[in-house]
Amino acid sequence: MIDSDLLNSIAQHVNSRVDKVVINGSFVITDFVVKAVTDNVMALNYIVPAAEVSLITMIELKDMSNKVLTSRPVNVPVVADLMMLQTITVKEV
Repeated sequence: MIDSDLLNSIAQHVNSRVDKVVINGSFVITDFVVKAVTDNVMALNYIVPAAEVSLITMIELKDMSNKVLTSRPVNVPVVADLMMLQTITVKEV
């Protein structure tokens, strides 16, 4: 069993590495409504403006050097400004 403090520390480390969200390879978000860790879960809340993005097909989390940390293909239409919640859960498997 992995100690919960260690899981939290790893989630905190991941949180510190995430610098931006990149939508569809070009729209960059660096202002987060929430970017926090609770227990072993990192949560990002951010707004995707409908005026800039009409359909989300790829979401990437990148670090300060623009290295992709995570990527996920999606299909999310954006008809109004959209509040996104993205989480990363650190757990023992």
